[in-house]
Parts: sequence; structure tokens; C-alpha cells
Amino acid sequence: MKLVAMEFRAQDVASVREMTPVERLELAFRLGDEDLESFRATHGLDRRTAIRLLERRRQATRQPSACLERLIG
Repeated sequence: MKLVAMEFRAQDVASVREMTPVERLELAFRLGDEDLESFRATHGLDRRTAIRLLERRRQATRQPSACLERLIG
């Protein structure tokens, strides 16, 4: 089972390496849109609410900046 997964992974890596930088960006954006749609559908949210919820979650897990703390504090 691991060998099959490793083979698929190697194929994925090889196919991405063959892409141009623009194609890689397009892939990244498409995958992000697909993930957002999956999250939205799973939680029964509209697109705007799903984006806002994910942004809030991302902000909540950010580490405070030591540099900013020295400037402010």
C-alpha cells in the first residue's frame, strides 16, 4: 500500500515540475478554490462567510511579532 502511495506522490511531483511557474500558480489558486468550496459546502455557508471564518481562524493562530512587541511595548 505504501509503495502505491509513494508512486502516486512521485507522479504528482514530476507533473508539477513539468509545469511553468504560471501553471503552478493557476494550480495553487484552483486547489485553494476547491478547498474553499468543500469547506463552504460542508459547513453550509455562503462563500463570503466561509472566507471570513477562515481568515479569522488564520488570524487567531498567528504568533505575535517580537519585533512589533518591542516597538509598541
